This record gives sequence, structure tokens and C-alpha cells, in this order.
Amino acid sequence: MTDADWYRVKNAWQVPSPALLVYPNRVEENVRRAVDIAGGPERLWPHVKTHKMADVLAIQRRHGIETFKVATIAEAELTAQSGAREVLLAYPLVGPNVERFVALTRLYPETKFLALFDNEDAIRKLSEGVVVSATGGVEVLLDLNVGMNRTGVAPSELAAKLYRLLATLPNLIPGGLHTYDGHITMSDPAERSKAAESAHAPAFALRDELIAEGLPVPRYIAGGSPTFSIHAKNPTVSCSPGTFVFWDSGYTPYPDLDFLPAALVLTRVISHPTPTQLCLDLGYKAIASEQPQPRVKLLGLEDAALVGHSEEHLVIETPRASEFPPGTEVFGIPRHICPTVALYDEAIAVIDGKAVGRWPILGRRRRLSV
Repeated sequence: MTDADWYRVKNAWQVPSPALLVYPNRVEENVRRAVDIAGGPERLWPHVKTHKMADVLAIQRRHGIETFKVATIAEAELTAQSGAREVLLAYPLVGPNVERFVALTRLYPETKFLALFDNEDAIRKLSEGVVVSATGGVEVLLDLNVGMNRTGVAPSELAAKLYRLLATLPNLIPGGLHTYDGHITMSDPAERSKAAESAHAPAFALRDELIAEGLPVPRYIAGGSPTFSIHAKNPTVSCSPGTFVFWDSGYTPYPDLDFLPAALVLTRVISHPTPTQLCLDLGYKAIASEQPQPRVKLLGLEDAALVGHSEEHLVIETPRASEFPPGTEVFGIPRHICPTVALYDEAIAVIDGKAVGRWPILGRRRRLSV
């Protein structure tokens, strides 16, 4: 098998399609490269939302990573079950999730759970919940909006006021600042770096202001995968990329982020609607559909044209259709791997060109035990 055929599976006939394939050796190499970019594992808070798998967490921990970021209570619990030292739930706590979060701190005392907030009501409710339900303090970060306009408060006097309030509330410990700049996606590294510098300048100024007042700001956790290499150059910033473990076709134009595709979808030709068309079993339920087409890069069929995409079917046009009779395996790199992973209960691990095991995707569930 040549390097160009790295993705092929000798026993693919044993794998029902559509399927999610994970290549552990490539995952390990991506983790090694991430640690190298960051200058050490202690600066990484990789986002679990990309993979949601205990097997990937085990690889990351083997490389010295002990701090992680998650989006859901279930992901937080999975990460704690995997032995992580610290877990930041980087998602607003509302409704019963306040109580669920506090329950996690009791159920997994060996793991430190951190939360974030962006409004006064939420932080007061968390403080009240900790008083009633838990012992000790919970570290909390202020979520800053640096341009994503999704969650967070703008780095302003209101943000400073909220952080000062955090420092006064019982059983809560100021944990620093959190930002996410997923809107900064330019392929040119210089352009991306300039945009990141502009977006984060007010947040860095706020940090300086809080420190000058004598308030503790122990950490500044920033970025996703596109700005990872930029934030890694600033030793005062902790980095929280997620997609790097698997990579995908949406990120391949980045020359400063040399990661390997490490998770693919396996699909099969199920029909020839016309002499120049192929129908694959790769519908919305098997590949993330929130992105514009093409939502998957079909290896060996990169020049095929999209005809249609529905729940269970992907139809493409190619003059080479006759080379792909029904039953032929086709491998694809998702455009967006994170929501693609969430469509599967398990991934098939491929080592040395052979499907050898199954990796449960437990974190896709909304609830484990808490």
C-alpha cells in the first residue's frame, strides 16, 4: 500500500456502510504536532467536542495533556471518567445544567471542573447552587465575545464589573478569561494573525486592567484550530483547538497548520441512476450537512459533480461512473468532522490498513449518568 493509499482498508468488506473510520496512528501524530506547536502539553486545553471518545482522550493523556475543554455535561463526565485533571465546561450553564454541573464536582472529586459565565444572573445562580450542593469552590472564567457574536460579553467596563462581582461571590474562584474566535478563518496566515491580534487586543487590555486592580486572572484560554498557531506564539495564552485531532477538508488550505486527515467516512455505491451518475449511501444522516457543498471530499472522485443530497443518498456525476459498480467502497474526508462524528455511535479503528476495533463515541449522548 502506497502513501497515497493510506486510507484504504484491506478488510473493508467487513465494515457496514456508512461508517466513520479513525486512524489511531495519525491521531497520535496530530497530537504530537499540536504539543510541539504549543511548546508543551501544559498549554493545551483541547476541545473534546470534536471526537467525544475516551480512546482519543487516552492518546492525548499519553502525550501529557491533562486539561480539556468540553461543550456538554456528558462530554465533561466522559473526560472525567478518562482521568483528566481539569475540565472546562465552555458552555453557558442554564436551567438544570447548573445542578448537573455541581453534581459532577461531587461525583468526580479527582477532577477539577471549571465553568464560565457571561451575565450576572447566571453567576449568582451558580454561586447559590454551589453553596447548597457542593463543598469547596468552583473556578469560573468570564466568557468574552471577541467577534464570534455567539456567547460572551464584550471586553468592556461591563465585563470588568462582572469579573469583580465574581471575585466577591461565595464558593466561586476567579479562574481567568475565555475567548473563542471561530470567525477568524482566513487561509493566509498573515491575514489571520492580523485579525486575531485586532480581535483579542481589547480582551488583553481587560486582563491587564483586572490584574492591575489586584484581581487574580490565572489563565487566558483562547482560540480554536484556525488561530491555534497564532495564539501558541503568546506564552500567556492557553490554546484550545479541537479539530486538529482528526482534521477535515474544511481546514486543508492552512499552510501553518500541518495536520493529517485522521478520520474518514466509508461509503458505498448503491446504485447507478444514469450511466454517468453514482448514488452513495452517504446522506444527511451520515455526513454533517450544515456546511455548503461539497460536504465531503471523495478520495479518487475529487472531480465528481454533486447532483443531489438527501437523508440517505448522495448522488454525484462523473464520466468514470462505470468504474464504480454497486458495492464499491469510496472513502471521504468530511468538510466538518465535529458534527459528523456526532452522527455515529462508534468509530472503526484502522491500523496498518486493517479495521481492527471499535471506538465508542459516548460523548455524543446528552446524558451519561449525571
